[in-house]
Amino acid sequence: MTSTQKPAFKFKLPAELEMLIQEAPSVTVAKTVEDLVNLSVGGEKGTEFEVNYTLPNGEIKKEAIVHRVKNGIAANYTEAYMRRRDPNCMLIADDLPTDKETFKNRFDKDFDPLRTETFDWLKTQDLAMFFFNAGKMGMGYKAVAIIPANAGFFGLGLALLQGMVNPDELDENYTPTAFIYTAPPFRHTHFEGNQVVVHNRQPDNYEMFSYNLYPGPSAKKGVYGMLIGQGEEEGWVTAHCSAVQVKTPYDNIVTFMHEGASGGGKSEMLQQPHRMTDGRLLLGDNLFKEDKRYLELPKSCDLLPVTDDMALCHPSLQKDDQKLWLEDAEEGWFVRVDHITEYGTDPSLEKLTAVPPKPLLFLNIESVPNGRAMIWEHIYDEPGVPCPNPRVILPREIVPDIVKEPVGIDIRSIGLRTPPCTKEEPNYGIVGLMHVLPPALAWLWRLVAPRGHANPSIIQTEGISSEGVGSYWPFATGKKVKQANLLLDQIVQTPKVQYILTPNQNIGAWKVGFMSQWVVRDYIARKGNATFTPEQIEPARCNVLGYALKFMTFEGRTIPPWLLQVELQREVQEEGYDAGAEILMEFFHRMLDSFNSPDLSDLGKQIIECCLDNGTVQDYEKLIEKHQ
Repeated sequence: MTSTQKPAFKFKLPAELEMLIQEAPSVTVAKTVEDLVNLSVGGEKGTEFEVNYTLPNGEIKKEAIVHRVKNGIAANYTEAYMRRRDPNCMLIADDLPTDKETFKNRFDKDFDPLRTETFDWLKTQDLAMFFFNAGKMGMGYKAVAIIPANAGFFGLGLALLQGMVNPDELDENYTPTAFIYTAPPFRHTHFEGNQVVVHNRQPDNYEMFSYNLYPGPSAKKGVYGMLIGQGEEEGWVTAHCSAVQVKTPYDNIVTFMHEGASGGGKSEMLQQPHRMTDGRLLLGDNLFKEDKRYLELPKSCDLLPVTDDMALCHPSLQKDDQKLWLEDAEEGWFVRVDHITEYGTDPSLEKLTAVPPKPLLFLNIESVPNGRAMIWEHIYDEPGVPCPNPRVILPREIVPDIVKEPVGIDIRSIGLRTPPCTKEEPNYGIVGLMHVLPPALAWLWRLVAPRGHANPSIIQTEGISSEGVGSYWPFATGKKVKQANLLLDQIVQTPKVQYILTPNQNIGAWKVGFMSQWVVRDYIARKGNATFTPEQIEPARCNVLGYALKFMTFEGRTIPPWLLQVELQREVQEEGYDAGAEILMEFFHRMLDSFNSPDLSDLGKQIIECCLDNGTVQDYEKLIEKHQ
């Protein structure tokens, strides 16, 4: 790590950035993760650090308290609002095509004066900078991050998520094309305390201005937006998913890709089922009476993780086997640990984070200087209310059994957080343990991508809301219909992929957490595919739920049929189910209306029309079959 007013590089930087470097009081060039670890706490000997900013009126704003701990760095925000991503934080500053809200529309003024003001403020600060690749070489951007030096923990999060490039190893031909500028106090001086991330897409470079220090909207999803934008221009997708190769006790491997909105179970797809002390799995707990159902499973499948949240589906990865091929778009994983509430919940993850081979970054986790951050010790938003979004960033290279090569997908599942449903209080929690979706219907689920019930990752909105278009639309900067066409082309071109839908949290009147997803994953892996005979499945009572299972026998044990078809539950019955189906169908119709555009492909228009006409599952089956 070097600290100097005038760092020298073999390659050229844009003139504005060069001027910024020259005028700032000092610039620390971080070359390793350890540099950023030390920067996070004010230096090599630092153990505790407060991230403060003085506003023009003299008021001091404390953004975060940072501790050096035995297993890395722990940062805690002083405001509960800053501990989760604000879904309305993204704004577009440029004039390129977009369906997103622009800076000018929200504030009724151009961004350029604020851009200049941001640079002027940065010129008065001790700065830090480092280089990284957004995505992979040839599938993303060569990037530079410029941050206030006292926001080292934010830089550490970005570096763990995206990796780092040592500038000493770069030659004169290196040309960065993406730039992240961070100015935290502007959220107080210009945005009434709100999280704001401004994307400024230019022909020769991509600028992103982060006006807050929670890495979710910028270091994580902001960089994701860069990749989505590049794919939109070039005709490929960066999917919002986890992926895992599941190795059964019989040594066969089935590869899953699990998509869904934030909180939809992507990280959980990479976890082993949480067992009780006696080794059993708690399949479901009735919310209205003393009744629990258990599953005895002597051995779970082995898990070989591929990706946690973002996957590059680049054309260069595809093969001639009619599967979808992908690889991880990140160097680190932003893992939510709200479900780990006590020691022993997930021993493998607990051990990995407690005694990691490399420093980690903990967010919203209780800590003391020189102590050890434990992922079940969540901070409290207020007395008695734990923060719902505790996080740890894991470098990909320390994850056990990680798959380093691209993989071909067998099963694409999509997750949905579902609320309780009864006939007295009906809701959309009518999804059975697993549903089989025709490809056309699977595409519709990705268009609407329900955010779902009790989402822990973002500031919650009322009722059922949507993340939309593959569940990555909140992070995309371009055109919604163009992304919809890309997803549909992807599905049509990969006919060997099978599609399922899995709920989490609740199935009708039963609380299931993520056990539903874990059981389905192991069941499908043991079965080897998601193909069922007519004797095993039937059209679900709600058309957009595809096929429901009539029965499921798992390692000789029968899953209760009322967990497969929710209308069979005495607390729900057909009356409660149909009322919940109306809520779900109304949501689909409302969300799909935004895709009514002449730019949507003809096949896409036919599929949406099928839904709006309450088409049957057989109708959906026919729509893509004739195109493959």
